[in-house]
Formats: sequence, C-alpha cells, structure tokens
Amino acid sequence: MPISIAVYASLSPIGSLALRYSVRGPLDLLSIPATLPPSFIDDLWGHTCLEVFVAVAGSNAYRELNFSPSGQWAAYAFRDYRERENFSIQEIAPEIAVTRLDDSLELNAVLAPALLPFVASGKTLQLGLSAVIEAADGSRSYWALAHPAAQPDFHHRAARTLTLAMNNSLAQNRS
Repeated sequence: MPISIAVYASLSPIGSLALRYSVRGPLDLLSIPATLPPSFIDDLWGHTCLEVFVAVAGSNAYRELNFSPSGQWAAYAFRDYRERENFSIQEIAPEIAVTRLDDSLELNAVLAPALLPFVASGKTLQLGLSAVIEAADGSRSYWALAHPAAQPDFHHRAARTLTLAMNNSLAQNRS
C-alpha cells in the first residue's frame, strides 16, 4: 500500500487556522521521530514534517509553519519570496496533537491569529499545504497541492493554491 496524505484546513470564528494532516500507509517504511516536548526548532524540513505556507491574496509577505510528528514546530515570517523578516514569531506556539497508529499518523495543529498574516476585511488567505516525508533509508519525498517549478519549492507563490475567505466579522475581530 502506498503512502497517501490528506490535509483539512478551516478558519475558526476568532481567526485561528485549524489544520489536520493525515498520513496513511505502511509507516514502518518511514522515519517518524519520537515524541519530544513541544518546542521551536529550526530545520525540521530535513526530516518528516508537515508544512503550511500562508499569505494574504495580493501580498508578497507570507508565513511558513512546520510541524514535526515529534511535537516540535517552527514558524517564520517572510516579506517576499525567501526574504525572511527580522522579527520573530517563535514565542507564539501552535497547539499540536499527534496520534500514531500502525498504518496512520494524524497531526492536528491550531494556529492562533497572531501566527498568521493580518487579513483585512474582504481578503482571502492563500495556503500552500505540503509535507516532507523521510523514508527509513533516509531518502525524502516532497508532497504539495502544487509543484509549480521543476524542483519542489514550497515557497513559490503558485504553490499556495488553497484559498480561505475571511468574513467581515472575522476580520474585525482580528484588528
């Protein structure tokens, strides 16, 4: 049975983004890190991790969030393509819950509004949902809703293909 990945995304009435990643298949063929205390850590993409890239439609700025099945996470703000902002959003931890069974891994992450780009009334969020899956032999595969370039590039604007609309009351609650 091959590996399959599904992701569900929704915005709450207060502006939080809820994500549920579901990885199914023979997990014994994958390298999945052991559970660790939740903490910020760089370079999660070097191993199995689940990711979201979030931008406001029409803006060059975006956020990148990485979630490890270990419970560790990373969050970055960018002003433009791969141009990292000089301020940190590391002190705002997402809520992460991981469930692992023999043939499935589910990771739920809830991102507080402060982890997301500010969204004005009438605008939409554009999401790029992706995953890096490390096999037991150390090889990696790169999964995304879209691969707009010849090589996987999750930062590419065209990879953000899922849109979520912010309603007026939601935008006002966040201002």
